[in-house]
Amino acid sequence: MTHDTIRRCIQRELRSLERELDAYPDEASVWALPAGIKNSAGTLVLHLAGNLQHFIGRHLGDTSYVRDRDSEFSKRNVSRAELKRELSAASAAVDAGFGKLRSDTLATEYPERVGGLAFSTGDWLIHLSIHLGYHLGQVDYHRRLVTGSDQTVDTVSVKALGES
Repeated sequence: MTHDTIRRCIQRELRSLERELDAYPDEASVWALPAGIKNSAGTLVLHLAGNLQHFIGRHLGDTSYVRDRDSEFSKRNVSRAELKRELSAASAAVDAGFGKLRSDTLATEYPERVGGLAFSTGDWLIHLSIHLGYHLGQVDYHRRLVTGSDQTVDTVSVKALGES
């Protein structure tokens, strides 16, 4: 496996998140919180965008991003246009971070301890990819629950994995 495979998976999931946002009928439904649901799709998008900009953009791509994790979970009613800008910024951060990686970097220690633990860069990038996919699935389920639609947006497209 190369680091480019991980990058392509992350970029695919980011494109899927944008399609999920487009599939909501209106802004209010993006932020709906049905009983038993703690995070809306909007909250999850903000969280994922902040997460990737921090862990990949800042630490691997040397961007100047400063994460405000608390606001990722406290902001409400951010427009879909702004959520898409955040996803675009996350995508750019991913490209910046992966653009500076070499294959041998995957075996080196990731530059930040997370939860007091040290990880190899490769292990941490795989974790970030899985974290993104997990929350993408939650957004897909949230959309279906809120809208009552069983329509797919081809969330985890195998074909899209070949796209850069």
